Formats: sequence, C-alpha cells, structure tokens
Amino acid sequence: MPDVDIVFCQDRREEVIRYVQEKYGRDQVAQIITFGSLQARAALRDVGRVLQMPYGMVDRICKLVPNNPANPTPLDKAIEDEPRFAEEIEKEPAVAGLLDIAQKIEGLYRHASTHAAGIVIGDRPLSELVPMYRDPRSDMPVTQFNMKWVEQAGLVKFDFLGLKTLTVLKTAVDFIARRGVEIDLSALPRADPPTYAMLSRGETVGVFQVESAGMRKALIGMKPDRIEDIIALVALYRPGPMENIPVYNARKHGEEELASIHPKIDYLLAETQGVIVYQEQVMQIAQVMAGYSLGGADLLRRAMGKKIKEAMDAERPKFEKGAAENGVDKKKASEVFDLLEKFANYGFNKSHAAAYAVVSYQTAWLKANHPVEFMGGVMNCDIHLTDKLAVYFEEVKKGLGLPYVPPCVNRSEATFNVVNGELVYALGALKNVGLEAMKLVTDARRADGADKPFVNIFDFARRVDLKKVGKRPLEMMARAGAFDQLDPNRRRIFESLEALIGYSAAIFEQKNSNQVSLFGEAGDDLPEPRLASMPDWLPAERLSEEFKAIGFYLSGHPLDDYMPALKRKQVMTLDEVAARAERGPHLAKMAGVVAGRQERKSARGNRFAFAQLSDTTGAYEVTLFSEVLEKSREFLETGAKVVLTAEATMESDQLKLLVRSVGPIDATVADAGSSCLRVYINDAAAIGTVASVLEDAKQAARNASRGEVLMYLQDPTLPGDVELDLGQPFPVNPQIKGALKSLEGVLDVEEI
Repeated sequence: MPDVDIVFCQDRREEVIRYVQEKYGRDQVAQIITFGSLQARAALRDVGRVLQMPYGMVDRICKLVPNNPANPTPLDKAIEDEPRFAEEIEKEPAVAGLLDIAQKIEGLYRHASTHAAGIVIGDRPLSELVPMYRDPRSDMPVTQFNMKWVEQAGLVKFDFLGLKTLTVLKTAVDFIARRGVEIDLSALPRADPPTYAMLSRGETVGVFQVESAGMRKALIGMKPDRIEDIIALVALYRPGPMENIPVYNARKHGEEELASIHPKIDYLLAETQGVIVYQEQVMQIAQVMAGYSLGGADLLRRAMGKKIKEAMDAERPKFEKGAAENGVDKKKASEVFDLLEKFANYGFNKSHAAAYAVVSYQTAWLKANHPVEFMGGVMNCDIHLTDKLAVYFEEVKKGLGLPYVPPCVNRSEATFNVVNGELVYALGALKNVGLEAMKLVTDARRADGADKPFVNIFDFARRVDLKKVGKRPLEMMARAGAFDQLDPNRRRIFESLEALIGYSAAIFEQKNSNQVSLFGEAGDDLPEPRLASMPDWLPAERLSEEFKAIGFYLSGHPLDDYMPALKRKQVMTLDEVAARAERGPHLAKMAGVVAGRQERKSARGNRFAFAQLSDTTGAYEVTLFSEVLEKSREFLETGAKVVLTAEATMESDQLKLLVRSVGPIDATVADAGSSCLRVYINDAAAIGTVASVLEDAKQAARNASRGEVLMYLQDPTLPGDVELDLGQPFPVNPQIKGALKSLEGVLDVEEI
C-alpha cells in the first residue's frame, strides 16, 4: 500500500488528528508504536542504577562514550577507542562488571513510545486487525505493531507532519492583515521581479529550503526567474544530482548549447534545460518513446532507481521493441535507455519538489514584499532558540535595515509583534523567562481593556504580581533594558528587585484579602520602597549584562568604543575581511569579543579548537590548531576582547578563518595614538563629575598617551552649545570613553 505524507502548520497538527478521529471513528484511528532501544549511555546508566553504583562514577563513565545521536557509537567501539575506560577499571574493579553487563543488554528494547507523525486509519475497528496498546500519557489508541508491520497487516500509514514554515507564513499573513492588507498565499503572482532579484542575490535568511550557504551559492549561479527553476533546484540539490546544477545554469544563461537527445522527447526536458531531473520525466520518456503504460513506466523507474539488475535486463529489450514500433532505431533506443538508467537513481519526485518549491517561493515573496511581518513570523517560530534569533536579528538590523523596538515593558508583547511597521522585540525571547510569566506583564498592562502603559517602576510593581513573575525573569528583563522607559539606570532596577517584589507581594496580598483601605485602592497606602542608590553599569558592563539576557548584543557592541583606535591600527572588521577574501586568500588582523570555545582532539591526538567571536559588523567562527591554542587559551575566555591575526579564505561562499596569533585588545590599542574627545552634556552638574573622572584617569595612567577633551553644554535656555575647554590634555582611550558615557547628564561622547 502507498505511504501518504502530508504537512500541516505545526500549531494545528493536533486539530487535524482530532478531525480524522471524528470523521472515521475513534476506534478506527490510531498512532503507531515505536520501541526505544538501549544505546551505550542508557545501558550504562540503567545497569549502574541496578548495581547501586554511585551516580557520579556512572556519570563520569557515561561521558567517556561519544554522544552522537545521529550515529551512536557502540560500547565496544567506545571502550576500544578511549584508554580512560582501562584507567577507570583499574581504579574501581566494579566498573568492569558494569561494562560487561551493559554490553550484553545494549541494543535491547527498553520502552514503548509512539511514532512522531505516523497515524493509521482502518476501514473497521483496528482491534479487529492488529493488537492494540494504550499509552498511559495519551487517550489515543496505539498499534502494537511498529510501522514496518502495520503496512504488512494491510493498513495505510499516514504521516501527519507539522512544518514550522507553514506557521511562519500564517503568522506573517496575520500581521499583514492587521493593516488591512489581505493576502491569499495560494494566489500569489508567480512572476514577481523583487522576489527573484532577492533570490538571485542569495539573500535567503529565513527562506524555506534555500538558507544554506551551498543553496545561496547555487541560487546566485542560477539567477532564477520562474517557479520551475526553484522546483529544479530543490530536486537537484542532493548528493549526486548536484553535479548537474552547473550544466543547468550554463544552458539557462546561454553559455552552453542545449543538446538534443531525440526529437520525440526533447520537449519533455525543455523546462529542465535538457537535464533529466524528475522521476516523472523518466516515466514520460518511457511512455512517449517506447509506448509504456503508466503502470509499466513506474515499474521501469522503480527497477532503475533501486538498481534491480534482473528487472532492468528484462526491460531493455521491451524498451527497444517499443521504441522501434515508434520509429526509433535500436542504437538510439539503447542510448536513451542507458541515459534513463543513469538518471533514474538521481530522479526526484517532481510533485514533492514542486510542493516544497511553492512554499519556498511563498516565504521568499513575503520577505521581498513584507519583510518586517515576515521576520516577525520567523522569529516567533524560533522564539526559544537564541542562536537562531541572533542570526535573524542580524538580518533584521544589518541585512534588511528594518526598524525595530528593543524589549520594553510598555511596548513589547510576550511574542514578537509588528506595530506601525516596526518589529517589536518579544519579552518571551529573553533567556530564562517563560512565555506565561511574560503574559502576566502584558495582561496587567491591558487589565482594563485598553493598553495602559506603566508610569514608573512602582506603578509596574502595583499592577503586576512580581512574585508570580519570579525574580529570575525580572533580572533578565532589567539586564535587557525592558524597564528603560521607567528608569534608564538598569543597575539600580536590577539591585532593587528584592524590595520591589516584596512591595508588589504586599499590595497583592491586600487586594486578595478583600480589605478596604481608608485611603482608597488596596495597597495605595503602602509606602514605596527605596531604590538602590548607585551609578549605572559602564557601557561595556551594560552590554555584557544585556548579552546574558538576550544571547547577543542588541543595543550596541562592546567594541563600539574601540573602533576608532582599532582603525588607526589597521584592524579590519568582519565585513572588510570577507569582502577582501572574495578576491583571494589574505592575512587579516581582526578584533572580536569571545562568545564561546570548543576544544577537540584530532585523529592524531593533537588538540584544536573552534572559537566563536563577534565584532560590530557580525558574528564569526575561527579555527585554532594546537600550537596557537596553547599560546592563546588564556585570552579566549567568554567575554574577552581580543585582536587576532588570521588567514582568511573563501570556500563555497563561506569565510574560513585560521588563526595565527591572539592577544588582548588593550595591548593593541594602548599605543594607537592620541585623539580628541567631545563630551556632550545636558546638565551643568555633570561638569564636575566629568572633570573628576578625567582627573582620576590622569593619576592612574601617568604614562598613557593623551589627547584634548572638549565639553559641550546643551540646554534649551542657552542660545547654542556652550564649549568648555578643560585647558589640559587627559588620557584618551576606549575605557575612559566608556566611563564618561555612563555618567548621568552625559548625552554622548565622540572621538575625533
């Protein structure tokens, strides 16, 4: 029987399953059982638990087994490759027994579960056809036969899959509908120039099926201008058929002549530039040239695709005979049969490729024509995946240059939103906060029906039950700047949360006790707590705290203050390095803030590492071999600012960076030459504070290079900016610049 696969919006998959149950009867629809087997680590843990061995010891041994779910390492292979197993046996003889028993039970079935997508539908109650099982976690019946055996029992298996991209499309269309524009995705124009122009430039972050670097390169080469090109690319972009992409592109652009195979069948291959791409083309050629029936052509395709020699040997004379009856000589028919034999194994189901290509085109159309709503939909579907959000936000900010609103208790929702053409960052996208906790905040803002912004931090504490929200989520909100509209001093809010939670709890306790206060609303007579009195975090600290909450830098970058000095030292940005690498390999000096480091061991036993960094133009990864790693490990801690020299090459449209040396950034900019600082202030009281910080810096760094510092006082009551010359040079470096920026009353600090 056929296997039916159908894809739905992931949020509505359960709705489809319920519909099928109601339509065909609950006793005729079931999920399919799967059996979880004991892999190496699970076997060790289960045996260790039964033998009552210490958890720490078993955990240590388990971690010696490589963790690769896609290709699990058998226990005997792990023991053979890892000498530390022998050390553990020597230290504790009981480990030998643990390993021996674990190897004996490895691979056995451990528990029953249900297939992620598989559903069977019967023409009668399923209990009459197959044995049934009741999953204690679900009210839906489950077959006791797994997916291989339910088919042999005569049941049709349906895979009801949930596809995130369909949810993205629905979310984006709903956002667009809010401004009165109704979009029917099934009726989109198939020839939209902005969409094909965007695809031809390879700008495909968030676009279904074509996000990878290889796909982007293929699109740039193909320059698609019709839906058939996207269908062909989806079918060709697999190991084997990929070698035909350059041929397809060369023929499409007229660089190579389209060779005729035979006049009878050339029209069947016209849309794919004379390349056999689809299984349907193999079948059509057999029909048209050799007079095969549809069923016979499918049997031929299957025999060729699975390389069943006996079946193909039987088909060749049949094909040649049918071709001869249609006026094709035996030699030509044999050539065509050989060609079909070669391509049948590569052939992809066109109906599958077309369905995926249409979804790909729909996402591309939305991105090209409604980018803000599209990116809002994409980010909502990956709201808990910080790494993906970092890539998408980079596209919002830099790739597309779209307007956005940072996390804000007065403007953000729990999920990403689009308001007046701006992408509003989601409170629920912050790390370690739950969507439900953030909904408490947004629900309180709309408690009376209308959206009523919070006036100050005390108003927020009175209207939101902070105890229910929790201290950890509130800390993340403070770090991310969600309270900036209520109080711009993030550190003060962060350090005052205990007092604010206590104040909020007392108010909600009074409200819930139904007591009436003589002074009005419940809680109005409670005194507001005193907020911590302290200066805000320095800009670098502020960004570091923001990174902890968001997972990437949103409002700026820790290297912002360093950029003028780095430029004077010929340090290149990531964008500059990538642009130069397009012209050929080169040695580049780059700066970055370390986001992470993973060390590995090569087959020869040498250590090497991958490190993730970012600068003001984007994030990048570098490779360090053993010698460089040993010398630079101390500089590569998370959050460290470094300058590195790397060999930059472009491979398959991806920048590869091999590090030659690493050093701390301050050592590089220390002698970058003096400059001049302009400090803009809007409060005369800040003059003394600025002077005090500069004087302290002068005493602390007597030998540092110095520059001119000019202050400009801006006030509406003054006829213009008042320039204040401090009359002497002061140390000028990124740290001083950052320290001045953090002072109250300082509007901006410019380096010239």
